[in-house]
Amino acid sequence: MMNSVNTNPGAMIALQNLNKSNMELQQVQNRINTGLEVANAKDNGGIFAIAQRMRAEVAGYGVVQQSLDRGNATLDVSLAAGEAISDLLIEMKEKALAAADTSLDTASRSALNEDFMALRDQISTIVDNAEFNGINLIDGSTDAFVALANQDGSNTITVASEDMSLSGSIVTIGAAASFSTASQASGVASQIATSLDAVNEALARLGTKSKALEIHSTFVAKLSDTLEKGIGNLVDADMAKESAKLQSLQVKQQLGIQALSIANAAPQSVLSFFR
Repeated sequence: MMNSVNTNPGAMIALQNLNKSNMELQQVQNRINTGLEVANAKDNGGIFAIAQRMRAEVAGYGVVQQSLDRGNATLDVSLAAGEAISDLLIEMKEKALAAADTSLDTASRSALNEDFMALRDQISTIVDNAEFNGINLIDGSTDAFVALANQDGSNTITVASEDMSLSGSIVTIGAAASFSTASQASGVASQIATSLDAVNEALARLGTKSKALEIHSTFVAKLSDTLEKGIGNLVDADMAKESAKLQSLQVKQQLGIQALSIANAAPQSVLSFFR
């Protein structure tokens, strides 16, 4: 082996190894700091691209979840209003049936009619206020509520409206309905019975759609969690493994520094030839 003061192959090799150890150490420290094995495209372009696509899907499902939540809230308001209307119709039918009794005196029938009209007007109040986020499914102002069903918006869940306004196709009782005779009261009671059946059928339809939204909301939440887990499997760092590797690289770094120091001292041996 040639001895030279101009060229030191040992120092070159030691420096290369030290640089490699330093690079690996920096990489491990970055993984520990971020908790990610693949933090950017430089770490692993293919895995990073897959993870980013999955992150976009997770973000999309977050929007879907919000849409479903709004749908559930809107339906909850509509169902609560519909159930209240159903209860009012039962009370109205009770008043009308009582007034249909021919043995009842005029004053009593008039009092029953006053109660009946108060209940009738309450239906309009409920219908007008059954609104959530600007949407009212029971006043005839909207045809349907459309909720997102998947992350790219290509699938939706449609909830048809159920107009429960007075004088409508479901509640056929007019806004000015009343009675003053037993015969009129009997006719109103019959009309209320028909409306009550229609309201209950509408509630059944709304309830079915509400259940469908809840089921899909649960599915979307689980799907989003699964995607999150998949992303973690792709890019998360194994902290126990990285911790052990960090200690190993720190030792290699110290040894590399020592090896470079020894290699740099080698040319000094040339001086012994001139003594």
